[in-house]
Amino acid sequence: MDLFSRSWAALRAAVADLPDEDFERPSGCTGWLVRDLVCHLVIDAQDVLITLVTPAETAPTADAVTYWDVLDGPPTGEDPLDALIPRLAAAYGEPRWLKFHLDDIGSAAGRAAELADPALRVSTQDKVLTIGDYLCAYVLEWTLHHLDLIAHLPSAPEPPAETLAAARASLEKIAGNPFPASFSDKDALLIGTGRRTPTGAEKAALGDLASKLPLILG
Repeated sequence: MDLFSRSWAALRAAVADLPDEDFERPSGCTGWLVRDLVCHLVIDAQDVLITLVTPAETAPTADAVTYWDVLDGPPTGEDPLDALIPRLAAAYGEPRWLKFHLDDIGSAAGRAAELADPALRVSTQDKVLTIGDYLCAYVLEWTLHHLDLIAHLPSAPEPPAETLAAARASLEKIAGNPFPASFSDKDALLIGTGRRTPTGAEKAALGDLASKLPLILG
């Protein structure tokens, strides 16, 4: 629960501090500008709020690891919601309105998470899991998107070290293997999810794990 709050607060603070011109720069999400990614974060925050008030009575069918589906390939942009994001982001016009909406609904999502009972079960995406597992899964989501946000913004702050480490641990569980100890947490996440191509030396260090990568999460 604490790592969810830290990762989400750090990501929102990074967006709040961006100068307007950075919203027109590319993000780490292929085909999306920074403004498109921020718009996606607004929708993510809505999803958190919706899920936290969607109780389930049945036994959990997923946990923080199995919540994630490993896809065959990266998004093509043909999904209706993915295609909507750039148009919706552009409709905001000035970056300050995107910032305002993310701060408004993002703060509400953060407060709702802090007030939630981690043992309660919720339903989302045809899965049932505890709130604790759901919020743990989102530590990986927020951390990866924080890296996406700053991919071409070298002066922007990176995710907190503890959330990078937690996100790496989650990705290693999804992969079923640890990443080489020589990899920083950031590099493990970028390489593991296909956000950066490994160098020859890094690929050699990955060994058999290289054949499982990248892990495209959905």
